[in-house]
Amino acid sequence: MAQTNLTNSHGPWIFDCGATDTLSYDYSDFSETTKPTKTHTQVANREKLDVKTGGTIKISPNIKLRNCLYVPSLSHKLLSISHVTKELNCSVLMHPTFCLLQDIRTGRIIGRGTEENGLYYVDEVVQDGTVMLAHGTTEREAWMWHRRLGHPSVSYLHTLFPKLFPLNKPSTCETCILAKSHRQQFKPSNTRVETPFSLVHSDVWGPAPVIGGQNLRYYVIFVDDCTRMTWIYFLKSKDEVCDKFTSFYAMIQNQFKTSIQIFRSDNGGEFVNSQMKLFFQSKGIIHQTSCPHNPEQNGVAERKNRLLLEMTRALIIESHVPKYFWLEALATSTYLINRLLTKILKIKTPLETLSEHTTIPQPLTLQPKVFGCTVYVHVPKTHRDKLDPCAEKCVFVGYGVNKKGYRCYDPQTRRMFTSMNCDFLETKYYYSAQHMGQGEEQRDTLSWLSHSAPIEDDVQNHSVEDDVQNHSTTSAEAPKADDTSATPENPPPEMISEVSNSQPNNSNENPQSSENLDRNNADDIQDTTSESVQEHEEDTTQGVRVLPARSTRGIPAKRYSPEKITKGAKYPMASIAEGNLSENAKAFTASLYSEEIPSSMEQALNSVKWKKAMDDEMEALKKSETWDKCNMPQGKKAVRCRWVFTVKYKPYGAVERYKARLVAKGYTQTYGIDYSETFSPVAKMDTVRVLLSVASNQGWPLHQFDVKNAILHGELKEEVYMEAPSGFPEQFKPGEVCRLKKSLYGLKQSPRA
Repeated sequence: MAQTNLTNSHGPWIFDCGATDTLSYDYSDFSETTKPTKTHTQVANREKLDVKTGGTIKISPNIKLRNCLYVPSLSHKLLSISHVTKELNCSVLMHPTFCLLQDIRTGRIIGRGTEENGLYYVDEVVQDGTVMLAHGTTEREAWMWHRRLGHPSVSYLHTLFPKLFPLNKPSTCETCILAKSHRQQFKPSNTRVETPFSLVHSDVWGPAPVIGGQNLRYYVIFVDDCTRMTWIYFLKSKDEVCDKFTSFYAMIQNQFKTSIQIFRSDNGGEFVNSQMKLFFQSKGIIHQTSCPHNPEQNGVAERKNRLLLEMTRALIIESHVPKYFWLEALATSTYLINRLLTKILKIKTPLETLSEHTTIPQPLTLQPKVFGCTVYVHVPKTHRDKLDPCAEKCVFVGYGVNKKGYRCYDPQTRRMFTSMNCDFLETKYYYSAQHMGQGEEQRDTLSWLSHSAPIEDDVQNHSVEDDVQNHSTTSAEAPKADDTSATPENPPPEMISEVSNSQPNNSNENPQSSENLDRNNADDIQDTTSESVQEHEEDTTQGVRVLPARSTRGIPAKRYSPEKITKGAKYPMASIAEGNLSENAKAFTASLYSEEIPSSMEQALNSVKWKKAMDDEMEALKKSETWDKCNMPQGKKAVRCRWVFTVKYKPYGAVERYKARLVAKGYTQTYGIDYSETFSPVAKMDTVRVLLSVASNQGWPLHQFDVKNAILHGELKEEVYMEAPSGFPEQFKPGEVCRLKKSLYGLKQSPRA
C-alpha cells in the first residue's frame, strides 16, 4: 500500500468504465501531441464529437497516458479505466467512498479517486510516490486495514490516515500492546549498502515448544541489507541451516543474476562450522560474525526477527488460532512485512525497493485479509452432488507461495486449501475467545515467541520496518526439551494434505512427500505421507497390531509405515485391537497376512500352488489363441513380458485361488511401429444416469453383465511381437517369439483394442 499527500478533495478528471479512450477538453493537458487514432468519438447520448488531435497526458506524477484524445466540445475530462489499466499494467480497486489504482507488478498504489455524487473523481497528487486513503475512509475501515496488514504501528497508520491517526495519538489496540511491548532501544546505525545482496544478514530462532507440521521447530531468516527483503526457511533442527543457505544462494544466483558478497551472522554453531566454512570459501563469500557478548552487531537480523515475532503474536492473539499455527502466522508475517512501508527505505516497501534495483520474478500479489478469519472455500462440482453445500467453512491462515491463492485450513477434515474462490467474513473469527485465554494467561502461552535480550527502537513510536543495524542479537529463549509446555494441548495439523481447488480429490492417491516448509522456493505442503511427519510412539498395548497403509498407486516399500496415515481419510485407523475377537475372527485376520506373494518368477516356480497358477494362465492364453509362435523377423523388436502374482480371497477370508497373470512391458513399445492409438472411449456417467432414468420411466427391461478378462478379447491391428514367457522353455524353441493376435495386459493399445 503506497501512500501520498493530496492537495484537495478531487480534480477535474472522472474515472469512466464505459469510455474506450481518455478524453480531455483542455489542450494544455497535452505534453506531447500526435496524430489521433480516430477523427470522431461517440458519447453516451450517441452524439458524435470531433477529435482535433491526440497525444500524451500526464494526469499525475504516476499516471502518464499515451494515445489520449483532444475533444474541445467535451464538458468533462474522462479517464478511461480500460485505457489506464492496459497502459500502466495496473488494477482498479473500487470501494464505496474511494477507488485505488494498484501496480500489478509491485503492488504499489499509483493513483486514487474519491466518490462524489455517484462519480469517482481522480485526486490530484502533488508528491511523487504517495497516495493516501484519507478521504471518505471511516475510522472503522481504517482499523480494519490495521488488522489486515498485521497490526502496523501508529506512525505507519498516520501516513495512511493522517486525520484519523495523529502522531501523538497513543495506540489503543490491545492486541498491539500485548504483542509489541518491549524495552528501550540502543543507539541506532542507519548505514546500509547500495547494491542488493552485497550484504545479507541471518539469524536462527528456536526451538519452538509447540511442534509444527512435519516436526518443524526452528526457522532461519535471510535479510538483504540494501532492500530489507526477508526470506524465511523452516527447519527441523539447526543442522539444516547450511542446506537452506545453499538453496537460498542458488535462488539468488538464478533469479537475480548476482551473488552474495558478505554474510553476517552471530557466532552460533549453525553458522560457524566446517560445512559452512567450506561453502563460503568455494563461493568467495566473506563471513562476518558478531563479537562475543556484542549481539548489537547483528542487529538487522535480530530487529527483523523481533518484527516477525511481534506480528506473529498479534495475529495469534487476536485470531485465537491454536498455537501450532505459528508456522502459518510467521509465513504470513513475512509476506506482509515485505510489502509494508519502511522508514529506513524512505517510505518504500522492500519489494518495491528490490524491483527498483533489479528485475524480479512476477510477484503473486493478493489483497490482504484478516488472519484467522472465517472463510468459505468453494467446492467444485466434481467434489459434491447436487444437494451438498457449495462451500466449506475454513479458517484463513495465509497466502499461497508459487500459487496465486489464499491458504485456508478446514479443522474438520484437517485439509489445507489454496484457492482464489473464497468468501471472507473478516469481522468473524473462526476460533472463539474461549479457545485461547486472554490477558495474563494468554501472555504466558505465547511467552516463547520472544527474544531474551533487549532490542530497542530508534524512535519511541516505531514504524513497522524501522530496521536498524546496531540492534542486539540473540537466539530466542524457549523451554527445554523436557519441559511439559513443549507438548501441545491439541495435536498440530501434521496430517494436513494440500488440496487444489481445481483438481479432483482422490483419496487413493499418494501425495508427494515434502521434506520442509520452504516458503520461498516451494509451496509449503504439509503432507500426510511425508517422511518428516512426527512418528507416533509405539503402542505397547497387548493384543494390538498396527495396520499398514493401503494404496493402489504402487508406492515404494519405504512408504508403507505404521506411522503413516493415507491421504483423504477423515477418521484414519492406525491400529486394531484383537483382544475381544472370536477365534474365527482372529483366524481370518491372521490369514490376511499369512500368504506370501512371490516377488520373482524363480520364487514362484519353487511353489507347487504358484506353478499351477502359471500353468492355468498359459492354458487360458492358448485357448483364446492370444498368439502364434514364429521366429523373429529381421528389423523387428520384441516386447518383453513378466509375471504378476496375487491371491484372491473369498468373502469370509479363505483363499479362493492363486492368480498368476502374464503382463507385457508396454513401456518398451515404440509409437508408430507397434502401437498407434491408445484412447479408449468410455460412456460418461451422466449418459448412463440418463439412460437408467429413461428406462425406469418407460418400464424398459435392463440387463447387466460382466465380461471376464474383457481386455484379452480385443483383436490387434498392429504387428506386435513379444518375447517367450519365462518359466516354460519346453513350449518354445530357441529364438521363437510370440506374434500377438489379441490384446494382452500391459500393451499400450490394450484399452482401445
